[in-house]
Amino acid sequence: MKSMYSCKHATTLMSKKLETRLSFREWVWLYTHLALCANCRRCYRQFKLLDKANKSRRAFMQNIAASQASHITPKS
Repeated sequence: MKSMYSCKHATTLMSKKLETRLSFREWVWLYTHLALCANCRRCYRQFKLLDKANKSRRAFMQNIAASQASHITPKS
């Protein structure tokens, strides 16, 4: 039986991985844990899905802002 600590540590590393690069030791620890823990694999897939949706939304909002800015004419 895995300890809850190891799953909590895994979620911390999953979140960190979405923001920055993990050290080699962290990467090995995380992927070893993911190989053994189905719940954490599911959680990681959800983290990646949410991250992808957030990035798509951010890009969409930036495109809207850019298109609105190009339609604004300076007042004379």
